[in-house]
Amino acid sequence: MASIIREVVIESSADDVWKVVGDFATGPSRMAPGFVVDTVVEGDRRTVTFGNGSVAVERFVSLDDDARRLAYSVVGGTVEPEHDNAVFQVVADGERRCRVVWTRDVLPEELAAPIADAMSRGLSVVKQTLDR
Repeated sequence: MASIIREVVIESSADDVWKVVGDFATGPSRMAPGFVVDTVVEGDRRTVTFGNGSVAVERFVSLDDDARRLAYSVVGGTVEPEHDNAVFQVVADGERRCRVVWTRDVLPEELAAPIADAMSRGLSVVKQTLDR
């Protein structure tokens, strides 16, 4: 199994960033506009459509507001991993700065390189969007 960890420093408070990142229903479209072009929620699943045309169907796993942690799993779409576990966590780094840490565990390992690349590109947009 491949484990992928990406993180970015955001020049905004952890609470402000969490209000966007922690929203399962609208977070992807709000934090990465253009990179994500649509997010539709039905029950515990959301369908995220990306600017390049790929689609991910993601199942909600857990939300911890105190830890500012959201977990989900890709369960369908244009790429269907055998196993996927994803976590976004917002960690305070002072009063007006935080780190967004995005962790993925994925099988098969052949998916690791393209997923890691997409995560890096996505976090670049997140930084541009949420920096104040």
